[in-house]
Amino acid sequence: MTSFADLTTIGVGGPIATFLEPTTRVGVIEAVEEADSQGLPLCVIGGGSNMLVSDTPFEGVVVRDARRSIDVLDEAAPVEDDGRVVHVNAEAGCNWDDFVDYCVRLGLEGVEGLSGIPGTVGASVVQNIGAYGQEVATSVDSVEVWDRKERAVKALRNDQLAFGYRMSALKASMYSAPATPAAEFFPTPRYVVLSVTFALRHSDTGVVGYGQLAKALDVAVGDRMNTADIRNAVLKVRAAKGMLEDAHRYASPAMQGTKKTNLVDVALESQSKQNGDDGPDFNRHSCGSFFMNPILTPQQAETLPEDAPRFDTALPGGGRGVKTSAAWLIDHAGFHKGFKINENAPAGLSTLHTLALTNRGGASAEDIARLAKTVQDGVEAAFGIRLVPEPVVIGMNLK
Repeated sequence: MTSFADLTTIGVGGPIATFLEPTTRVGVIEAVEEADSQGLPLCVIGGGSNMLVSDTPFEGVVVRDARRSIDVLDEAAPVEDDGRVVHVNAEAGCNWDDFVDYCVRLGLEGVEGLSGIPGTVGASVVQNIGAYGQEVATSVDSVEVWDRKERAVKALRNDQLAFGYRMSALKASMYSAPATPAAEFFPTPRYVVLSVTFALRHSDTGVVGYGQLAKALDVAVGDRMNTADIRNAVLKVRAAKGMLEDAHRYASPAMQGTKKTNLVDVALESQSKQNGDDGPDFNRHSCGSFFMNPILTPQQAETLPEDAPRFDTALPGGGRGVKTSAAWLIDHAGFHKGFKINENAPAGLSTLHTLALTNRGGASAEDIARLAKTVQDGVEAAFGIRLVPEPVVIGMNLK
């Protein structure tokens, strides 16, 4: 029986009653419809990189879209106006980094800074993934979805998706409040992604939009660089922080075929070279960034220590806000890289990045949850801020 431990990057989670991998658009819709009509719990899963699921059996249906096609809807060859937009459609089950690699090789700009983020194209728009000066929201033209409430296929434009920091209208349908699941649609949104159409630009250069990335490339923020060089630099920076998935996961029966074989081989070689061996990299057995960076009112931000990071942003409901760093709060609350609740605990903070909670080998979901709560409680005691988990948490309460 397939379990969430088989399907997730953190490697924890209980057995699944019914696991389906539809290979057609109709098949995806029918699988979702059948589960909904029977009133069964439904989890549509992508790469399993942004979820923490309890150890108890999931008595419902898990659907993983097995469609991975990418189609260029416009002529992608260079034209006199080299700023022309090129539309590319990708099916929801397409591995996200496979998609980025495809676009960079095709000479398209717009997603190169998002290289190496685990997951699928479908999940990318639910979460509004972002890194190194880019968010997927800036490149999305439209999203084709199955509306579970109205039982119809819809095309949602970018301006209908209400993109925000790690948020979209899709994700918002799952929650009644931060970290509080909605009664009707959880852990799968009301809108199930079928495919995404991106509006990219024909260019072999992109903007270096983040300081850490600029430093790695020895250029200034705002400079333009070859998109392949940006992609390679992003992958190296992410690897140095343990913020890539362990490429060994694609050897497991549950994951075989979900990522292009040549890119798995490249990732394995790079991982082996970095670590000096061919074994697992437990710093990568995580959900990525486990907590979202808090967005505070200016009044709340004034209570932070003077040296706490502050970035201007908008509050979720509008108005001026201040974003601070969850990693900084965690570290300055006394939870440093490699922290464990006790010496023999199978779960711990990454030894490379305080924001990643990791399975050090043999951890259960409860072990990860216990670590998360310890960090949340400590940060709240130190700074009066309750960190909100970034992953979808199923079967456990991490408010």
